[in-house]
Amino acid sequence: MELLHTRGVEPEIVYYLENPPDAGTLKELTRQLGCSIRQIIRSGESVYGELGLASRNLSEDDLIRIVIENPRLLERPIVVHHGKAAVGRPPENILSILQEPS
Repeated sequence: MELLHTRGVEPEIVYYLENPPDAGTLKELTRQLGCSIRQIIRSGESVYGELGLASRNLSEDDLIRIVIENPRLLERPIVVHHGKAAVGRPPENILSILQEPS
């Protein structure tokens, strides 16, 4: 948060546990991040192993449904700015998206 504030960005905070993202939102986030849903799933969560998410037989839609049902699996924070997104771990990851669009 400090990194954002020092650059004059006032974020809108989405509390993903209270308001889990829907499929459309997750698809848009992966598009903005330039990755698959699998790349923003937290493999260290116990539910990851319990649900067998390491299986490569799960489709993108399967994984999106599982993340909707288990939002703790979603990597966080994810910062969206000017149509681009970055995972904020480490916080320096977001610097590239904070530049104003040309």
